[in-house]
Amino acid sequence: MFNEWSKILKMYTEKDLVAVAKRENNTKRKYLVVNKLQGKHIPVDPRKSLAMFTELAQQVKQVYANEKILLIGFAETATAIGSAVAAETGARYIQTTRENIPNTEYLFFSEQHSHATEQKLVKNDIDAVINDIDRIVFVEDEVTTGNTILNIINIIEKIYTAKIKFSVAALINGMDESFAKVYAERGITVHYLVKTRNSEYDEVADKYEINGTYVSADTNKSDISAETITHTGYVNARRLTDGNTYRQACEKLYQQIKGKLDNFSNLLVLGTEETMYPAMYVGARLADDGCNVKNHATTRSPIAVSKDYGYPLHTRYTLKSLYDEKRTTFIYNIGKYDAVVLVTDAENMTDNAINTLLNSISAGGNNIVYIIRWTN
Repeated sequence: MFNEWSKILKMYTEKDLVAVAKRENNTKRKYLVVNKLQGKHIPVDPRKSLAMFTELAQQVKQVYANEKILLIGFAETATAIGSAVAAETGARYIQTTRENIPNTEYLFFSEQHSHATEQKLVKNDIDAVINDIDRIVFVEDEVTTGNTILNIINIIEKIYTAKIKFSVAALINGMDESFAKVYAERGITVHYLVKTRNSEYDEVADKYEINGTYVSADTNKSDISAETITHTGYVNARRLTDGNTYRQACEKLYQQIKGKLDNFSNLLVLGTEETMYPAMYVGARLADDGCNVKNHATTRSPIAVSKDYGYPLHTRYTLKSLYDEKRTTFIYNIGKYDAVVLVTDAENMTDNAINTLLNSISAGGNNIVYIIRWTN
């Protein structure tokens, strides 16, 4: 089961993981590293994603075996990575968020190169654990300057008196010598799978002709409908949890879902924005059962698309967010499947938002959709 996924791939290179795409209307950083195996933008066998995350988790597990650690995964792209590392290590875990959580206080910080710069962490939960941990490990998909992490470290050190150590675990380390020196001087260790030199990525991104297919999904009623199924046992990783609890909850979700999908041999399992790991876990378990499964997720990231064979993203669908229909989100490269399964923790999905999702899935050639609402 879960530990078996780590046997699929063991060693990674830049070629294995890195595809360079072009950010849209972002002058702070023109390029975006799209990880081929991460299961965010590009559809991939979810077991390959979890195998990669497990490799990163092993570094954390081995180095900090004798320390009490708190893992913090960064929204939205690294939430599945952080969850998987927590599941493998059994450590306490919380993710940053851009969503609003009732009856909480926040630590606010910024992610300056992003399209959506505001990040926050539930302060109440950090208050509860800060005096019972030795180290905080920030989990990322890619670290380039490290400024976002330094922002939150500075805030934590300013607010709390506890003497906490800090580390970073990232799939890809694109830090140059100057940024690495800052981290070394602060005593912040960086663990990673692949080291890259990002200085050439702007030039790589500029070479592509941005002539891909852009689909703006209609809010009108779709030609296809979805069967919405509510399942309980939800764990919200935006609040403090631990890896074992979260994985067990995702296993329960899989057990509730699997019988509904026995007649399909080719499935797409989609996550939504910050909620990636539950869909990835369910997809991987369905793949273990013998189904051909691909997994990726909706995203806030507006990325340019191209017809170029070497470019990672060819078709972009523009949606209204299931969490807030006033927010624009995207999904890329939808293929054709026997059925599409959406796993979400969105609470108040509007008809307009659901219709944009269904129309995008339909435009990809699909007509059977299940929406799995994971709730308390």
